[in-house]
Amino acid sequence: MAGELRGGGLSGSGVMLPASPAWAPQEDPASRQEGLLQDADPHTQSGAIGKTLVPEGKIIFPQIIQTNELLFYERFRAYQDYILADCKASEVKEFTVSFLEQALEPSGWWAVWHTNVFEVLVEVTNVDFSALKAVVRLAEPSIYESKLSTFTLENVKELLDLKEFQLPLQELWVVADDSHECHQTALAIEHVRFFYKNIWRSWDEEEEDEYDYFVRCVEPRLRLYYDILEDRVPSGLIVDYHNLLSQCEESYRKFLNLRSSLSNCNSDSEQENISMVEGLNLYSEIEQLKQKLKLIENPLLRYVFGYQKNSNNQAKGTRQNGQKVTHVVSSTMKTSLLRSLFRDRFCEESGKEETEIQFHSDLLSAVNACHEGDTVIICPGHYVVHGTCSIADSIELEGYGPPDDIVIEKEGKGDTFVDCTGVDVRISSIKFIQHDSVEGILVIHHGKTTLENCVLQCETTGVTVRTSAELVMKNSDIYGAKGAGIEIYPGSKCTLTDNEIHHCKEGILIKDFLDEHYDIPKVSMINNTVHNNEGYGVVLVKPTIFCDLQENARAVTGDNTIQKTREMDATEGLDLEEMLQCVANKMEPPATADFSEQAKGNCEIISELLAASMQKGRVKKRLSELGIMQADDNIMSQEMFIEIMGNQFKWNGKGSFGTFLY
Repeated sequence: MAGELRGGGLSGSGVMLPASPAWAPQEDPASRQEGLLQDADPHTQSGAIGKTLVPEGKIIFPQIIQTNELLFYERFRAYQDYILADCKASEVKEFTVSFLEQALEPSGWWAVWHTNVFEVLVEVTNVDFSALKAVVRLAEPSIYESKLSTFTLENVKELLDLKEFQLPLQELWVVADDSHECHQTALAIEHVRFFYKNIWRSWDEEEEDEYDYFVRCVEPRLRLYYDILEDRVPSGLIVDYHNLLSQCEESYRKFLNLRSSLSNCNSDSEQENISMVEGLNLYSEIEQLKQKLKLIENPLLRYVFGYQKNSNNQAKGTRQNGQKVTHVVSSTMKTSLLRSLFRDRFCEESGKEETEIQFHSDLLSAVNACHEGDTVIICPGHYVVHGTCSIADSIELEGYGPPDDIVIEKEGKGDTFVDCTGVDVRISSIKFIQHDSVEGILVIHHGKTTLENCVLQCETTGVTVRTSAELVMKNSDIYGAKGAGIEIYPGSKCTLTDNEIHHCKEGILIKDFLDEHYDIPKVSMINNTVHNNEGYGVVLVKPTIFCDLQENARAVTGDNTIQKTREMDATEGLDLEEMLQCVANKMEPPATADFSEQAKGNCEIISELLAASMQKGRVKKRLSELGIMQADDNIMSQEMFIEIMGNQFKWNGKGSFGTFLY
């Protein structure tokens, strides 16, 4: 097995290695590891494993084998095929030891022992596989460097003596020589080091082993690591994840200490009872934190739920003098354009106040200068934007001409392209081209944004309508999104009329969490064309957990409740049929041969979404009988689709409508 792993990662590196350790300035291993998320190139070829680093430095250290630029599939294959396979969480240590016994040289190799304070060259004389430690001795002559002048080589010798000359394998960086065994040892230690630093969690071993640990934990965490490496995750979500991880680790530490103190206490005292209650609260808190971590770690759920970012943009409000300003954006201003602009936009009627005009050469400076009620007129041209265009006030952005003549293109890294938090924002006749935005081309956090006669050329997600936000989109074109063309969150409102949504992963993604903390989104779709998307034209996201609660409610309340529930279901089923019939009666008679497909797509969506809305109401009623939550008698007040008619769904890879259960 070790030979197979070695052949997959080290052959063909083309690096000539010395027969004995070569003395040269050596890079700090920790700095390389810490900089991996920012600096490493994820597309580096696998031969990079055999490279050695020789940076500048005062102390002469031997070359060490760099192993931290492995690709995703290399780590994935190593953990799946050679190290963990189908082991359970409780068997991870056992499988890791078994792997090291086959892949690691037990003695005769050199390494740099690296800590936060110092690094020193050591020789490995033996390996304690069960403890994941190596038995070492200081190299002769001694090679040593410390960040603290007060920590000398004598202190290192004392520290080694206290540790009984046994060091964790994760703190050792293998020195290069001309043997493949040495390279294989470095690679094996790197896999263990990476695993315990980025994958393993201290609470993993106590979780139920319902299925193998690799599928449940290793793969999603490994994908998250490389998604961060390749700038696929919003920076705010990364911060949230690390904060949640720290909170969970701290709570788990407290829980273990509390559990240990209780196990050593035999008295049935009041203090013990208080500690037990505290332990239960800690356990509940840990479980909630773990669930949040899993949502972020899972690539599909991460895509579904997204990042609930709170925009820090502050609205300026109206000017003190109440004056509204028109901002004109143009890279170059010619007399003919100026005359045309004044004729069309600034011919003042008698009796009206004069308009104040400010000229700008770029869009961001114009938007940043805006106050409540201002207008930004963008003249024909191609404008490049570096950074996020944040709109916090109720302003209007309008292109002076057709959208193909007013192109705004984003360059450089960033979470979003256009961020809207204004109460009433209007954008018209502009083409947006997105590059390197993690979240999407347009995110509406708060307020209402109207998008009319616009073109949105996406790379990641298209338009995102967050909770409590509203989107009105008319006569616009969205295409190219690697996610959904439009993401609609719970509690939002979305009106789509005469738009085209095409060549995205999914056309429209609607998120109905079926949770008492969220209102379902309100959606209107009229005369839209949703076509050529990789997945479905429209996708509804909803949880399966309420189905389980429904069954539990039936089991607890007994036969009487079951009978009552069945009667309620039958009644509501009739209501659904009646509503569908009403919708069908409102539809115009078929005018083309495509009408049957169009009507089928619209009716399919209506049926499924109304059923989902009713399911939420039924579950709330059943749970209310158990005293779990307040009943919501007015189910139809939460109807998801306000209006849906005249839409066309063509050539979508999986069909017009689909449901994703999580």
